[in-house]
Amino acid sequence: MKVLIAGDFCPQERVANAFNQGDYQTILGEIRPLLEHSDFSMVNFECPVTKGGEKPISKLGLNLQCSEKGIEAAKWVGFDCVTLANNHFYDFGEEGVANTIETCHKHGLSIVGGGTNITEAAKTLYKQINGQTLAVINCCEHEFSIATDNTGGSNPINPIKQYYDIQDARTKADYVLVVVHGGHEYYQLPSSRMVETYHFFVDAGADAVVNHHQHCYSGYEVYQGKPIFYGLGNFCFDETNDLGRIWNEGYLLELCFSKGTIGFEIFPYEQCAENPVIKLLPHNAFKENIQQLNSIINSSEKIKQETSKYYKESMRGIKNILNPTRNRYLAALQNRGFIPSPVQKPWLLKLQNYIICESHRDKMEFFFFNK
Repeated sequence: MKVLIAGDFCPQERVANAFNQGDYQTILGEIRPLLEHSDFSMVNFECPVTKGGEKPISKLGLNLQCSEKGIEAAKWVGFDCVTLANNHFYDFGEEGVANTIETCHKHGLSIVGGGTNITEAAKTLYKQINGQTLAVINCCEHEFSIATDNTGGSNPINPIKQYYDIQDARTKADYVLVVVHGGHEYYQLPSSRMVETYHFFVDAGADAVVNHHQHCYSGYEVYQGKPIFYGLGNFCFDETNDLGRIWNEGYLLELCFSKGTIGFEIFPYEQCAENPVIKLLPHNAFKENIQQLNSIINSSEKIKQETSKYYKESMRGIKNILNPTRNRYLAALQNRGFIPSPVQKPWLLKLQNYIICESHRDKMEFFFFNK
């Protein structure tokens, strides 16, 4: 059983223009044969389908969207399924969720990780392939897209919930695949928490774990005989204001499930760089870089060191978020050290306690969502 998995797909800018004219071949033609030779393939659909008139939700960051042509393109190139657990699925609210699900069904695409409520979003997808059953569990980190009992959206990552889903899937399927959307954007390594969590998914019974979201590819490891991939990179995501190697490189992942063993192969590509196309690269493309990433991933100490370094480099942005002074002139003076910040250690410790402690965090969530 060959399963092909792709990263983030958001048809915008030059890609959207081509798709709206019905031109899928120019963008996707070179990779189509790979999908045709797989038994099952899936891609993370990173934006809701809109028809016009839908209102964007209030959130931090961009509200992404595409027309029905995005789903048509996914079907044309050969995808069988779209994963919907990501941080943009709810960008246009209930209408965007409903439009996307309806459009996927219209074009014969399976969905997983998203729904009109949390029960639907959390459902495991089961597919019969070559006489065997594949179970797919899809979840994402908490941002502005999470489904609830009464609203649509994505299935949130919750290791306890996923543990039971994996255990249940083990009784019904020959192989269990967990696909997660999370991590730090533009950072090519997983955090220690991600490594620990994905190891736990394997310990719980997953045969493979695959991650995307960071807009750059990462490395992988084989844990307890099961592959864990920490970032596939963008699949097809045109961003002409952000052209550069890290944004424009990624790889398709082919998992081969056979007689209780899991093999894999990666297919490197360049996407939406100087031209809005996906161009396959030699199999050894950025091999050395992936090996360097793998050497770090396979050392818990190196992961901690590199992540700590990354967090330190991000401190200024974090301080700006926490700083209660939003006046840009005062913030500029504080950043340059001309005047002291009103954020002092006692306040930071209280905030830290309310973020880290689950019980205190419950109080914070109750305050913000039950006004």
